[in-house]
Amino acid sequence: MAVLAHPDDESLGVGGTLARYAAEGVETFLVTATRGESGRYRGHRDGDQHPGAVALGKIREAELRAAAAVLGIRELSLLEYRDGELDRTNPREAVARIVTHLRRVRPDVVLTFGPDGAYGHPDHVAISQFTTAALVAAADPSFTPADASPPHGVAKLYYIAWPASTWTAYEVAFKRLTSTVDGVGRQAVPWPDWALTTAIDTREFWPTVWRAVSCHESQIAGYEKLKDLLPEHHQALWGSQSFYRALSTVNGGRGLETDLFEGLRRQERA
Repeated sequence: MAVLAHPDDESLGVGGTLARYAAEGVETFLVTATRGESGRYRGHRDGDQHPGAVALGKIREAELRAAAAVLGIRELSLLEYRDGELDRTNPREAVARIVTHLRRVRPDVVLTFGPDGAYGHPDHVAISQFTTAALVAAADPSFTPADASPPHGVAKLYYIAWPASTWTAYEVAFKRLTSTVDGVGRQAVPWPDWALTTAIDTREFWPTVWRAVSCHESQIAGYEKLKDLLPEHHQALWGSQSFYRALSTVNGGRGLETDLFEGLRRQERA
């Protein structure tokens, strides 16, 4: 299960990983916190060529559903929060909503943003914090949201962790990735290679990921340059996806994983 903030996070962030595991027969699920209604529309922040927040939210939800289908995601769920306000919502409520999905689906592995929110985006930071807390709450019998599903302990939690090579490729396409929060600029900071625990080979799924990215037509003005990157930048973006293993009850150590289910698959064989 991937728990992310906006439509397109699934395709640009972990699309290759989701597509690979879906192709292998793994049941993949996506929980998205917002509809992305505060974003641009075909490059326009506002004005006559922008449909407005409500209409854009409907457009982006439809695009998200199309992209999820391309990636082979079995089920998409929305948390119904407003884009740009995720870090100001009630934390217990947000955690409870995620717990409901964790207990219902009972995933072995969960993916989300790291504590840095990739480039400091407050919604990304918030969904990382809420998801991390939800894993603890989902396993706690004393945590009782409205849903009556029994507790569930997720075996492995991963944070998206992009090294310098990935950020370089993205910044060739998008220029410098920054966000300004409360008047303070935030900039993407690569994860050091030594901190990466997991690298998933996603080379053969680049065409699938691009089809999923292209479903987000309202945002495509910002993505077009991705098609024309040099081969080495394509490889950095789509050839391998990197993660930090934040929690695991089944394995550990310094060795670089090549499978999110390492430890779990060995248990099945045993």
